[in-house]
Amino acid sequence: QVQLVESGGGLVQAGGSLRLSCVASTSDFRLYAMGWYRQAPGKEREFLAGIMSDSSTVYADSVKGRFTISRDNAKNTLFLQMDKLRPEDTAVYYCKTRIGGRWDNMGGSWGQGTQVTVSS
Repeated sequence: QVQLVESGGGLVQAGGSLRLSCVASTSDFRLYAMGWYRQAPGKEREFLAGIMSDSSTVYADSVKGRFTISRDNAKNTLFLQMDKLRPEDTAVYYCKTRIGGRWDNMGGSWGQGTQVTVSS
C-alpha cells in the first residue's frame, strides 16, 4: 500500500491562504489519480479535489474557484493551494489515491491528516 504523509496545516484567519502537501511512498506516484479530502468535527469525510495522472483536475462545488490541486511527480508530492479560506473550511485534511475509479470511494489507506483551522 502507498503510504501518505500530509503537512502544511495550521491556524489562519478567514480570507487567508494555506498550502498543503502530501508525500507518497511510491516511485509510481505519477501513475496514481490522487485526491484531497477533509473531515470536519461531527461530519462525514468529503471529497474536495482530484487530479489524474495526466494532471486533469476536478473539484467539489464547495471549493471550486478557491482551492487548486497540483502535483510534482518528480518529488512524489501532491499539493492543495487553499485561498479565500472560510471558517467552515476548518477540518482535518487528508490525501488519498483514488479507489475503484471513484472519488467518493473512501476505501484504501489514509495518512494521519493535517489540521486546518480558520478563525473568523
